[in-house]
Amino acid sequence: MHRPLPRPLALASALSLALAAPAFAQDATSATTLDTVIVTGTRASNRTVLESTAPVDVLTAEDIRKAGVVNGELGSALQALLPSFNFPRQSNSGGADHIRAAQLRGLSPDQVLVLVNGKRRHVSALVNTDSKIGKGTTPVDFNSIPVSAISRIEVLRDGAGAQYGSDAIAGVINVILDNDPDSGAVEASFGAHHTDLKPIDRTITDGQTTFLSAKAGTRLGGDGGFIKAGFELKNREATNRAGFDLIPPWEQTDNNLALQGKRNYAMGDGHSEDVNVWFNGELPFGQDGNGRLYAFGTYNSRDTEGDNYFRYPDDSSNWPEVYPNGYRPVSLGDNQDLQLVAGARGQWGEWDYDASVDYGRNDFTYRLKNSLNASLGPTSPTRFRTGSYAFAQTVGNFDLSRVFNTDAATHTLGTGVELRREEYRTHAGDPASYAAGPYTDRPTGSQAGGGLSPQDEADLSRNVLGAYVSLSSQFGEKFSTDIAGRYEHYQDFGSQWTGKLAARYEFVPAFALRAAISNNFRAPSLSQIGYEATSTGYDAAGRLTQGRLLSVNNPIAQALGAQPLDPEKSRNYSFGFTSRVGEHFDLSLDFFQIDIDDRVALSEDITGDALTTFVEDNFGVSGVQSASFFVNAADTRTRGAELVANWRQALAGGQLLLTGTYSYAKTELKDIVATPAELLALDPDYVLFGVEERNTLTDATPRTRGQFAASWNNDRWSLQSRLSRYGSATRVFDFGDGYVPTQTYGAEWQLDLEVEYHVTPQWSVALGGQNVLDNYSDESNEDIYYFGNLPYDVLSPIGSNGAYWYGRVRYTF
Repeated sequence: MHRPLPRPLALASALSLALAAPAFAQDATSATTLDTVIVTGTRASNRTVLESTAPVDVLTAEDIRKAGVVNGELGSALQALLPSFNFPRQSNSGGADHIRAAQLRGLSPDQVLVLVNGKRRHVSALVNTDSKIGKGTTPVDFNSIPVSAISRIEVLRDGAGAQYGSDAIAGVINVILDNDPDSGAVEASFGAHHTDLKPIDRTITDGQTTFLSAKAGTRLGGDGGFIKAGFELKNREATNRAGFDLIPPWEQTDNNLALQGKRNYAMGDGHSEDVNVWFNGELPFGQDGNGRLYAFGTYNSRDTEGDNYFRYPDDSSNWPEVYPNGYRPVSLGDNQDLQLVAGARGQWGEWDYDASVDYGRNDFTYRLKNSLNASLGPTSPTRFRTGSYAFAQTVGNFDLSRVFNTDAATHTLGTGVELRREEYRTHAGDPASYAAGPYTDRPTGSQAGGGLSPQDEADLSRNVLGAYVSLSSQFGEKFSTDIAGRYEHYQDFGSQWTGKLAARYEFVPAFALRAAISNNFRAPSLSQIGYEATSTGYDAAGRLTQGRLLSVNNPIAQALGAQPLDPEKSRNYSFGFTSRVGEHFDLSLDFFQIDIDDRVALSEDITGDALTTFVEDNFGVSGVQSASFFVNAADTRTRGAELVANWRQALAGGQLLLTGTYSYAKTELKDIVATPAELLALDPDYVLFGVEERNTLTDATPRTRGQFAASWNNDRWSLQSRLSRYGSATRVFDFGDGYVPTQTYGAEWQLDLEVEYHVTPQWSVALGGQNVLDNYSDESNEDIYYFGNLPYDVLSPIGSNGAYWYGRVRYTF
């Protein structure tokens, strides 16, 4: 049962905290970041947050460090700090248990571009096929970027394809690494969830998390050269919020019923271990010392576990000789992530140049333990390597810019070229993970994810060429513009032109209007073009199935109506205003509309005897009970608004900062893809893109998010609080035969608190809690709580782990 914070109590709590001088995290813009010169979204060298022609948030290192205290996760920190950023903690969701996908402005995870020090970040290699949010995508793995390495993050909330290239439909997140050679820090924290789990009426302590980070720097070569490096070690124990098992009707044998009322399932975060290392450095060169050789890199090694559905003793997927009491498979992820960048920048006469090479790579190996290939009989292995995945990206950039003045304005001209090489490969798993054994009445392949077979292997690559020109202009003190145009040529999708025009006019010092219009582009990823997989698992209704995810080039998929994929294309519009009154108050309000054509998504699972018979009769492949493939599913329109307001005031010998933020984004479907005639000929009830996948694009995440944050600090104390409200969200399931259960989960409140005391200027200690009111989402209804086993929805932004309490010690030098 959820325990919402009533609105009057919520406001009273927040105001009392503020008046008592509590410290608030600086969630979108702060007293310092308002005057920070931004480098994202413009070529001008002197624009600040409120002077930008499109909305830009700046998050400081302190914001990120404190918000990411749970497991040291950058994704969790960004969700806490950015109302338009969603980072759900999915469970029993295949690859999404290991690499979590994030959304900006409610759009797909692959529609936001991530940069590190202004250089394109690579995506992950693992395709999320069993998740809800991010289904069918290979998102950027935010948690592979060390929290302690960050100097600040700039978030451009606007289409930016003409400035940065493909994928920047929702916006750009630019992570800027620490470049201060004269400082360092060592930090250690420990925390755990302590919660009252109402569905089982127990108080639980779990999810114990240990986090250690250290960083240091030194100057090199004089004249601004430096090297800064650090590492992080993280260990997080598992959490479990499963309920008591009521046993599905089709599983109610005597042996299975003996397990009724037990916690046979697991729901929550799996155990994880992380090692992060990073560096950032520069070295001057040239006779005048104006040139800079630079290099930076991050490396992440992460071992993770994921939960899966329980297999009952008397089930075709089990052999009692191996698991007399049934079993619950556990997925194992081995994630290796690397980014290395090297380059040089300097001046040629009046031109500034920047030349760089950027290499990024992600390798993921997927394994299972406590599993079984039932078709092999009682001698089946119980551990499997089900497949390995690799994505590599090499980017070469050469950029030129210069400032020139006319009688009317100051202009910054930028131009450059980019060459990008993308490579994607998958490799088969152990033969036992996909083998069809002699027991033909049993499901084939390892349970909880059949292994990739040799026929599933993919080996794809492509080259991308891009060239751009941009002009940022300042006409006097009141009017500024940003204009950009870009040409991109994909080896597999041809050419595309994108453009952007943005402007800002300051009527008076306290009020300015800004607007932008752009078109943007995202080519289907290599994984969406060529990924294939064979799986054995349970569908949404809890029934065991064997299925194939087919590429659009597969003859079976083409016989079912699959078509070559088209790129996604968007048209972005935004309009807003900014206001700053003295040194105390500032506000920005922006409205936006994003029209996207040909959005790429996975089709519904096509199931039934008609499919099985058709595939066997025409292709000689037996036992295919479900099939899916990627489609250009629909055109969509997303409309929304985003508000950021700050008040800062000297108070009681310290500084008080109050921040209020609000975001709204609503996505509607237009021109949904029709079910092809090939499918309708098999069964007139087949639907290519149905209610479940439509729900994924529209209502599965909250449309609204509000936040009130306050902070107060002086030389000794730092007090923080953050009150967040997550809007309602709707889940839709299609269990077949017209059975489409639906539930809307109500809005929820979350309160976070922290107090930090500086024992000395170098040493500090902190105590705090996240979700201190121990709030949960609504419990799922009987139609979709999987017979009592999964009482909470895995997509609730507030999560399903309850309150988290922690302590932290930090030493700076």
